[in-house]
Formats: sequence, C-alpha cells, structure tokens
Amino acid sequence: MNQENQISKEVAVAELTLAIGQLLRRLRAEANPGALNLSQTSTLARLNESTGMTTADLARAESMKPQSMGAILTGLEQDGLVQRRPHPTDGRQVLFSLTEAGIEARRKRSTAKQEWLLAAMEKLDATEHQTLVAAAALIKRLGDS
Repeated sequence: MNQENQISKEVAVAELTLAIGQLLRRLRAEANPGALNLSQTSTLARLNESTGMTTADLARAESMKPQSMGAILTGLEQDGLVQRRPHPTDGRQVLFSLTEAGIEARRKRSTAKQEWLLAAMEKLDATEHQTLVAAAALIKRLGDS
C-alpha cells in the first residue's frame, strides 16, 4: 500500500470517527435535553434488555466499579425509573429492573431520536438520501466485523 493511500485511509478514519461522534452527541441532546447522562441512559438500556440485573452485573457490563454503578442506580431509583427486588436464589443480592416510568422514558427517548433524525433527513435531496442509506449499510458492516 502506498503512502498516499494510507494517508487517505487515515483521514477517512478520522472523518468517520468525528462524524459518528457528532451524530451520536446530537441524537443524545435531541432525545435527552439535559435529563440523563450517558451512564444513566446506558444503564437503562441494559435493564431494558433484561428481566433484572445485580449492581455487579451492570457494573461489569458497563466496565465500571460497582460503587459507581450503585450511585447511578440510586439516582435512577430516586427518579422512579428503576426498582429493586430480592434475588430469587441469593438473598444477599438485589436485582434491578425498569419501572413503568423507566420503560416510558426509554420509549420517549427512542421516539425523540427517530423524530429528530427523520426531520434532519427530510433536508437531504434524493441523491444524498441514497448515499446515506448506502453509508449506513457500510457502517453496520464495519461494526459487525
């Protein structure tokens, strides 16, 4: 591979990383205007995919210390978004799951993201729309590799 091609790929990687990061930040801002931070929304997403998880399970899944996850869960519990219940087989542990309010918060967040992205895509012309669809397929393929 020649040096010019390598530089071109490095520039493409930098541009793609920047663009994806910018889009994700905008989606978070539009779907969550100042209400929940990234760790809180990620925790809610994990709980949405399970029937219940311990603090330690969530901490491992999010690559953080159990004490940090405990603080996140305390805040989410105070906001009425998660609830705790006894572990069915280990009386020393507690399982956390989403409340109805937590499920609704996730649904509203998802709807807000979709609505913003649909509105933003309405500003694209037909060629840009096709390019975006093709790029999405490529980005998904990169993520799956």
